Amino acid sequence: MIRRAQEKDIFDIGRLLHQVCNVHADGRSDLFKHGCRKYSDEELSEIIHDDSRPIFVLIEDGNDTVSGYCFCMIEYYHNDSIMVERKTLYIDDLCVDETARGRHVGKKLYEYVCAYAREIDCYNVTLNVWSCNPGAMHFYEAMGLKPYKVSMEYVL
Repeated sequence: MIRRAQEKDIFDIGRLLHQVCNVHADGRSDLFKHGCRKYSDEELSEIIHDDSRPIFVLIEDGNDTVSGYCFCMIEYYHNDSIMVERKTLYIDDLCVDETARGRHVGKKLYEYVCAYAREIDCYNVTLNVWSCNPGAMHFYEAMGLKPYKVSMEYVL
């Protein structure tokens, strides 16, 4: 079952946020800290109640434990000097619990989010993926995503 996140999901979402942070810290310890997470419980509570930033969770087998989540942001381009007006659904973060990998949780979440984006009349779905996470890059390519823009760096 996939649904909007609720207050009762904060503990599980926090657990998964730690997993995501550790994946990034393993790949880029010069940028990310191990054992941290992107959002506090208070921030999660605020986001859960913000309709412009829906979080979707996948619950497996009726056990009410979150097996994966997808943080989204609805972005609008209005009166931009160079960009065409449109509504975009930006995937801020998608995570599948380490114990649920291989069960198509990520695919189900991604497909659900795409259906949601169509339902609310978005033009496209966008996201960023760190190059130090080749598993995520491969997953998104398998879902049909193509490069949209590229961030580059030169470490001094």
